[in-house]
Amino acid sequence: MSIDVVTFGCRLNSYESEVMKREAEAAGLKDAILINTCAVTNEAVRQARQAVRKAKRDNPDARVIVTGCAAQTETETFSAMEEVDLVLGNTEKLERKSYQDVVAFGISESERVRVNDIMSVEETAGHLIDGLTGRARAFVQVQNGCDHRCTFCIIPYGRGNSRSVPMGVVVDQIKRLVDNGYNEIVLTGVDITSYGADLPGAPKLGTLTAKILKMVPELKRLRLSSIDSIEADDDLMRVIAEDERLMPHFHLSLQAGDDLILKRMKRRHLRDDTIRFCEDVRRMRPDVVFGADIIAGFPTETEEMFQNSLRIVDECGLTHLHVFPFSPRPGTPAARMPQLDRSIVKERGARLRAKGEDVLAHHLRSEVGKVRPVLIEKEGLGRTEQFTQVELAGGRAGDIVETRIIGHTGRHLLGEALSKAA
Repeated sequence: MSIDVVTFGCRLNSYESEVMKREAEAAGLKDAILINTCAVTNEAVRQARQAVRKAKRDNPDARVIVTGCAAQTETETFSAMEEVDLVLGNTEKLERKSYQDVVAFGISESERVRVNDIMSVEETAGHLIDGLTGRARAFVQVQNGCDHRCTFCIIPYGRGNSRSVPMGVVVDQIKRLVDNGYNEIVLTGVDITSYGADLPGAPKLGTLTAKILKMVPELKRLRLSSIDSIEADDDLMRVIAEDERLMPHFHLSLQAGDDLILKRMKRRHLRDDTIRFCEDVRRMRPDVVFGADIIAGFPTETEEMFQNSLRIVDECGLTHLHVFPFSPRPGTPAARMPQLDRSIVKERGARLRAKGEDVLAHHLRSEVGKVRPVLIEKEGLGRTEQFTQVELAGGRAGDIVETRIIGHTGRHLLGEALSKAA
């Protein structure tokens, strides 16, 4: 056995797992399982603990190294598990020295925990990688951390304050990946619309996006991960309108559709701000599709407030919903607010998911008969420019295939490959 990596959570974690594996292998580490955790919900932490137990049970002789946001925010939880050999913080997991120390000195009981104060980290290194497992698309980290303090969110305490990767480093990374055959790049981070505030001249995400598309003309597709629409700058809106290589799919950090709940969440937008953003983008790019994160059952949420969250799905024309039944995270202000009965939270989550299934089904029906360029992710499955999954035969991972949409399953589109586009 060499090194296995188990990844939970966001696209940034997926990117960092590639860096972790590379650095651990370069350090000479063998017979190890790296578990890169997520802390966004209690369920994510529970799944990570379950994965730790399974890893040790299935591989009793392997070292189990736990890292990621849950390891950073709940260090004692994981260090107390007898199955865990080493706990690394979110900074330490990306450093080759962390793994070199294990190879050279082993893991003593006194050094089983190597987690430093994440708030003291002032820079984010632009780790250059040659590719990611699967070769369909590559994630590029442009930012880490978050300066905002939403009342429900523990992530700033796992990731630290916002810090950006310099534009030149980002462009060099993307050139390297495109040269290695990647047709689609995803810009990722914890709060990418806050990009650049800590850099000289304070460039914004729109500045970075425009520079990438100008400096890497060979790049066929550029995609953004989750964005805060209230922070979308003028340059970003201009790129959306003018360059079709920026994919017409935007996943919004929406969280709720009621103004009072948004205020209690300490969000920076109101419902009308999001509706207006979606209308503006749709005028510029009629083929756009929106996704969104929405929390069901936030403390103090009444039925009327919840109805506002249901209504905003149609008012924004959302298609892909990520629904999170509210999960109180210890240490956050929302955990101290008056909580709803768990049965109500669960029921509202189910209603939001049902709404999500309805709007997705409507989108799938509207796609039948169209021809879309589909990026193949793996054999038999790809995604359109709007990030809608398509089942089709043929093509290798990373190919872009012109595809006629001939039907749908209720969850995926069904496609018929016409020709290889790229």
